[in-house]
Amino acid sequence: MTDRIIGQVSRVNGPVIEATDITDAMMMELVRIGYGRLVGEIVKLAGSTAVIQVYEDTTGIRPGDNIFGSGMPLSVELGPGLIGTIYDGIQRPLEDLLEAGGEFIAKGVTKPALNRDKKWHFIPADGLEAGSMVEAGQSLGTIRETERVEHKVLVPYGKSGKLLELAAESDYTIAEKAAVIETGDGTFNMEFYHRWPIRNPRPVKERQALKLPLVTGQRVIDTLFPLAKGGTVAIPGGFGTGKTMTQHAVAKWCDADIIVYIGCGERGNEMTDVLMEFPDLIDPRTGASLMDRTILIANTSNMPVSAREASIYTGVTLAEYYRDQGYHVAIMADSTSRWAEALRELAGRMEEMPAEEGFPAYLPTRIAEFYERAGYMTVLDGSEGSVTIIGAVSPPGGDFSEPVTQHTKRFVRCFWGLDRQLANARHYPAISWLDSYSEYLDDVSGWWETHSGSAWLKNRSEMMELLQKEVRLQQVVKLVGPDALPDSQRFIIEVCTLFKNAFLQQNAFDDIDRYSSVEKQVRMMEIILLYSRRGTEAIRHGITLLKLRHMKVVQDITRMKLSIANDDMKAMDKLEARLVRAMDQLEKIYE
Repeated sequence: MTDRIIGQVSRVNGPVIEATDITDAMMMELVRIGYGRLVGEIVKLAGSTAVIQVYEDTTGIRPGDNIFGSGMPLSVELGPGLIGTIYDGIQRPLEDLLEAGGEFIAKGVTKPALNRDKKWHFIPADGLEAGSMVEAGQSLGTIRETERVEHKVLVPYGKSGKLLELAAESDYTIAEKAAVIETGDGTFNMEFYHRWPIRNPRPVKERQALKLPLVTGQRVIDTLFPLAKGGTVAIPGGFGTGKTMTQHAVAKWCDADIIVYIGCGERGNEMTDVLMEFPDLIDPRTGASLMDRTILIANTSNMPVSAREASIYTGVTLAEYYRDQGYHVAIMADSTSRWAEALRELAGRMEEMPAEEGFPAYLPTRIAEFYERAGYMTVLDGSEGSVTIIGAVSPPGGDFSEPVTQHTKRFVRCFWGLDRQLANARHYPAISWLDSYSEYLDDVSGWWETHSGSAWLKNRSEMMELLQKEVRLQQVVKLVGPDALPDSQRFIIEVCTLFKNAFLQQNAFDDIDRYSSVEKQVRMMEIILLYSRRGTEAIRHGITLLKLRHMKVVQDITRMKLSIANDDMKAMDKLEARLVRAMDQLEKIYE
C-alpha cells in the first residue's frame, strides 16, 4: 500500500464520495480517504473525477481531504489461517479489531487478515527440487491447517516457471519465503500467502457436469429437492419461516468439506447466535468443533452498507481458494436480499437510473455473476473441487414476485420455497413441496440409485404425484367435507399425512431425527410407499379405510424417524416385514 495522493474529496454523500483532481487511478482501485485512511474503492471514473464507495463510516470526512491510491484492486489474503476465523465484509478479522478498538469498530483501524506471527509446519511436495518446472495452481507442499483441512501451498496464478528454491520442511510464518520461481517476467519470491481481487473469479481448467448430490441429512431436501455439489439454490421466505435455521442445519450436516457462512446485512442478534453457537457445535464426522471447517463473515445491518455489498464477493473468493485445493465448499449467503438492498442504496446515492422497485438496472447481472461462480471444477492442478451456493432470499412480506426473488430464480436450478403456514404449524423444515423444485433430479439420480440399490427416482416421482393429488382432494374436502370422498381417495390423504409427519417433518433437537442417512431416507420412503400400494390394493378388495388406519404397524411407521437409528437397517427390514404380515393378515380375513 503506497501513500501517493491521487485526488481530493469534493462531496460526501453517506458511504459515497465524489473526488476531483484524480490522477493515475484505475477503475475498482482500493484507496484510502482522509487522515483516518478509511478504506474505499473507485466505482466510477470520468476524466479527472471519480466516485468512491467507502467501506467505513464517513462521518468527519470533508471536502479537500486527500485520497491515497494503492495501485491494486480490493483483494483478500489467501493462505493458512482462514479456517475458524471471523471476518467482516472486507476481510478484517473481527476478534483482532475487538482487541484494537473495543466492541465497536473504530474508523480507519485495520489488521492483517492472516496472522503474521503464527508459525505453520510446512512439508514440501515429493519430487520437487531446484530446477523443477512448476505451473500456476500447482501445490508446492502442505500445511496442516486444522485436524480436517490439509492446506496446499499453491503457486499463484500467472507465476509458472523454473523453481529456483523451495523451503525445507520446518515451521514458518506466512510472510516468510516459500519458494523462488524464475518466470518469464523475472524472479518471483513466493510467500506462504497471496492476494486475489474479490470481484475476479479464480481460473480453473474445466467446468464439470454436476453428478454428485450434496447430502444434507434433511429428508425433504435430499429426497424431494436434491442439490448437486457445485449447484445453486435459493431459499426464499418471509420473516420467521426458518431461512437461517435451514442454512444452519445444512451447514452442520451436509457433506461439504468446508463451510463459508456469510451473514450479509442480517440482524446483529442472529449473527450473534451464529458466532456463539458454531464454535460449540460438534462436527458429526470428526467429533471436533464445527469451526475447524468453517469461515464466518459477519456484516450485520448496522455495519457500513458498502461493506455489505462486498461481503458476498469476499466469501465466494475464499470458497474458490479452497476449491482450488480440491475441497468441496458450501457457501451460506444470508441473505442476498440485504445485499441487493445495499446495491439499491449505493445506486441511489450515485444518482443512477432506478429500475423496478428502485433496484439498479444491473441487479440481474450482479446476481448472475455471483451464482455463476458456483460449479464443480477441474482445477489447475488437475484435481476436482466444487463451490455450492445456498442463498437465502428475504422478500418483503413473503412476496415471491418481488425482483430479487424473481431474478434469482432465473439463475439458480434449485428452489426451496419456505411456507408461512408450515412454519406457523411448527412443521420444520418449512419447505413447501408445492412451490419448491429441483432441476438436479436427473443429474444426481444415478448416484442415488447406485448407493441405495433402489428405483429412487421412480419412488420419488410416485410420492410427489400423491402429494399433488392430495392438494386437489383437500380442496374438495374444504367444500363438502371428507365423508363425501370414497375410501380410495381418503386413503391418499391418509398416506400423504403419514408422509408429511413421518418423513418430511424433522426434529432438529432429537438425537436421531436431526440427521437422516441416505440409507434410512431410502428405506423410510420405500416403507411408506409399500403401505400406499398395499393399502390401495386392499381397498379395491373391500377392506375399509378404518381397518387400515387402525393397524398397529402404522403407528410404528409414524415413529420410525425417532425410534430407528441411521445405521440400523435391520430394524427397518423388520418394520417392513411387520407391515407385509399385517397387510397379508388383513387381506386374508376379508377374502
